[in-house]
Amino acid sequence: MKVSLKYYTIKYLIMILLLIIAVWAGLFYAYILDEVHDNVDDGLRDRKIQIIKAVYLNPQLLKNNEFGFNEFKINPVKAQDYQNKSRLYNKMYYMEYDDKDQPYRVLEADFMDQFKGHQRLVIRTSTVEEDELIYDLTTALIVLYILLVISIVAVNGYLLNKAMGPFYQILDKLKKYQFGIPFSQEKQNYKITEFEELNVEINEMIARNEIVFHQQKQFIENASHELQTPLAIVINKIDLQIQNEELDEKSISLLSEVKNDLRRMVGLNKSLLMLSKIENSQFNTTSDIDFNGMIIQLVQNYEDFIAFKKIKVSIIEKGKFIADFNHDLAGILLSNLLKNAVKYNNEEGTLNIIVENNRIIFQNSGTPVPLDQSRIFNRFYKQGSDRTSTGLGLSIIKTIIKQYPAWDIAYEYGDHMHYFILTKNNSRYNE
Repeated sequence: MKVSLKYYTIKYLIMILLLIIAVWAGLFYAYILDEVHDNVDDGLRDRKIQIIKAVYLNPQLLKNNEFGFNEFKINPVKAQDYQNKSRLYNKMYYMEYDDKDQPYRVLEADFMDQFKGHQRLVIRTSTVEEDELIYDLTTALIVLYILLVISIVAVNGYLLNKAMGPFYQILDKLKKYQFGIPFSQEKQNYKITEFEELNVEINEMIARNEIVFHQQKQFIENASHELQTPLAIVINKIDLQIQNEELDEKSISLLSEVKNDLRRMVGLNKSLLMLSKIENSQFNTTSDIDFNGMIIQLVQNYEDFIAFKKIKVSIIEKGKFIADFNHDLAGILLSNLLKNAVKYNNEEGTLNIIVENNRIIFQNSGTPVPLDQSRIFNRFYKQGSDRTSTGLGLSIIKTIIKQYPAWDIAYEYGDHMHYFILTKNNSRYNE
């Protein structure tokens, strides 16, 4: 899953911080724990010295064989069990106050009394308070750990939002930019050098693209216009030549074929120019278009063409298809769909135009085999051998639909009928 730069940075920052702070907290905890034990052990060693001194001054202390108020005891040991080195360890002892065993730190040390006897001194001290201290310290570390992470993430998020503000402004400008549409070139002063340089480079790139776009647009229009004129002249000359009574039937047939090819070239030239204009976003103005009324008007305009093929046309209105669309493109879109449904229909065939709130269906009879759905909207694709077709009519339809992301055009075949289904997804007009 793709994420923004801000969240990408925060994600890895959190991972690194969690690791660093966890290692730091572990080391800090171990250090404090070691210090606590050292303090307890130092206290026990100091008490050992004080008790041994007291025994030399008061031999009665040698009779203190059980733990009492002073938390130490002295017991005689055999010579072979005597050890010169003190021992420190942890042990659980019963505590009457809590009525349960509690942890103690214990020191054992052997010494020689004033009577040359071998004695073993055992001193203990409760570590309940130290354990509570360690518990409190651990809790404090965990809370500090969480607060540090939250604080760093929040501060980092705020700073990233503030620092990345200019980037999002530049990105928004790029999203709104379209060829041939003026865009704001108001100078922006950014505090971050990289964003300032990025903005300058993007402005220069857009300016260069605009120059190339206008040059290309001018070239296409000029080329199309220059082609139209000689083609029209040649067609007129062929018409005059065909009217020559001295020509035989073979020559007239040949000239007629040439004339048809030239007319096809004229149509091809116009279609390619139309495709170029659509792809270059030269039809940007939109308004609410009543597709129902436009379809009725187009059927009337093509009445002679429809009557020539003796096609029965039915307009079935199940709803009002109204959309925010360019008026010229809407006319081209519906005109091409209608011409396609009539041109490739059977003589005395059927054409049903079904209008719904969010869908228009052109249902027509025709060839008894389905068209190639994967290629039907490709440029210059022709299913049959019709030499008069440019192969661009459906491609123009698809190109128009691509200008409106919420729209779609689909082809289906069923019940010996061809379906071209135009759909829109615009909640503004949904009922």
